[in-house]
Amino acid sequence: MSTPRLRLAHIIKRYPAVVANDDVTLAVQPNEIHAVLGENGAGKSTLMKIAFGAVQPDAGTIEIDGATVQIRNPQEARAHGIAMVFQHFSLFDTLTVAENVWLGLSNKEPLAQVTQRIRDKAGEYGLPIDPARPVHSLSVGERQRVEIIRALLAEPKILILDEPTSVLTPQAVQTLFLTLRQLALEGCSILYISHKLDEIRELCHGCTVMRAGKVTGVVDPRQESNASLSRLMIGAEPPQLVHR
Repeated sequence: MSTPRLRLAHIIKRYPAVVANDDVTLAVQPNEIHAVLGENGAGKSTLMKIAFGAVQPDAGTIEIDGATVQIRNPQEARAHGIAMVFQHFSLFDTLTVAENVWLGLSNKEPLAQVTQRIRDKAGEYGLPIDPARPVHSLSVGERQRVEIIRALLAEPKILILDEPTSVLTPQAVQTLFLTLRQLALEGCSILYISHKLDEIRELCHGCTVMRAGKVTGVVDPRQESNASLSRLMIGAEPPQLVHR
């Protein structure tokens, strides 16, 4: 096994009423799309926010390409090649696509240059978007496209997506999957947070399953059934549908 692109080792994160991450270890390889599967409250989003520097762990280590690193904020995460697309978008409705992306860049390039880079990246990854359109005129799927393009402009080594299909149409989901597969083939490591079993089995090469803050299994989802993944996720047999 090669050295993981990203390894979170023995992560602990406590809050007053709950232990969100209880000795959690997770690794993702180069070229891998790795799912983080669990119900709401399983601790998966907290773990990914720790990887992105948005939350600080109480214990544990983070390694990138085998080297232990400190990630104290999202700026340091980006410097290490980590990008994250959150479930809830952070776009200004009254600004254009290009203006939103430009505001998020640390080195203040000319707006015209950013506009061209957006067009180039959109064409490269099959994410069509007009940089001149105001965000308030975009569909939810198009807004997500803007967030993904903004992340890709940083040329990340590790891309984290938090419940990326929760608001997408089935057609938009398949378009997103094409983009993610292309990124993985090019060497990007992708962490895909979800609770949708069919999507994970279709898209992902590996899967870390969490329940109540703990890891309950690390599997190849392509070799699993929805029922076996559900057992790891909820700790019981999935409920049976009763036809009346």
